[in-house]
Amino acid sequence: MKIPVAILGATGYTGAELIRLIDGHPHFTIAHLAAHSQAGKAAGAVLPGCGGRTADMTLAAADAPLPEAVQLVFTALPHAAAATSVANALSQGKKVVDLSADFRHQSAAVYQQAYAVEHPCPELFQQAVYGLCEHARDRVAATSLVANPGCYPTSTLLPLIPLLKAGLLDTDGIIVDSKSGASGAGRSAKTDLLYCEINESVKAYGMPRHRHAWEMEEWAEGFTGSPVRIRFVPHILPMTRGMLTTLHLSGKQVDRWHAILQEAYSDEPFVRVLAAGELPSTGGVCGSNRCDIGISVVGEHEVVIVSCIDNLLKGAAGQAVQNANLMFSLDEGAGLSVHATWP
Repeated sequence: MKIPVAILGATGYTGAELIRLIDGHPHFTIAHLAAHSQAGKAAGAVLPGCGGRTADMTLAAADAPLPEAVQLVFTALPHAAAATSVANALSQGKKVVDLSADFRHQSAAVYQQAYAVEHPCPELFQQAVYGLCEHARDRVAATSLVANPGCYPTSTLLPLIPLLKAGLLDTDGIIVDSKSGASGAGRSAKTDLLYCEINESVKAYGMPRHRHAWEMEEWAEGFTGSPVRIRFVPHILPMTRGMLTTLHLSGKQVDRWHAILQEAYSDEPFVRVLAAGELPSTGGVCGSNRCDIGISVVGEHEVVIVSCIDNLLKGAAGQAVQNANLMFSLDEGAGLSVHATWP
């Protein structure tokens, strides 16, 4: 018997990836699809990539009652809109992986700082587990609510945490420069994402302080006990998917850093530390749930680390499935690939 799954917010790019992953999953099956504005339509009429029996499923309203048989709910809804759906699902005894930002922080106060809105369900913060799988595996397995990390924080925290734990990193003034494909901005129509606006152009956004900076700083300290200051600048590139994050770091014993990262992730299926001096590319991880990390020592106390993920997979839907596998005591890699769709 397969575990019935609901996907709320099924018609966005992340929702479409969840459909693709769940449809091929050995233990999960899609039982319910819902969307805000497309309710009543067939999934295939809204999602050109959707085929098979799933294409014929009728999209329910996002707030429609969940089928009783559903055991797992993925909420891929906008921040501030997801929290109520999460609360309703939990009240019905469902397990939830929330892909919005609504439970990624440890308090409603920090959430309000980052997103400039009051949180509708602050009582659930104590229950939520921040699902950076490689550093929260046991807690994820024991909870009913996982807050799936953001794509930028995932690409930043995976290389940062082992170095912070080793106590060799200068924690004041960490510089993080990230570049993402346009799918990271979502599927909603936006003038500044029109082809003529974005093609052959690169731009920074979210300044002076992007909302993911709070998430990075909070969980860097949360996983290591070391408070940090991060100067984070995201950019959008004229490509569909992929994320490349460059961390400009300083500290001591930098000749040990590569070995520290290798040791931290030697047994992790979805994190690959490249040979010293070798740097990753977005094309090398596209279509996979993998994070590739490369490190280059550029001075006696200075290091550049480059981290690459597929923003829709390890940065969203793939990591969500990885978390769900842990929640149901399944093989963590079930339904996920370490291989990229290359070339």
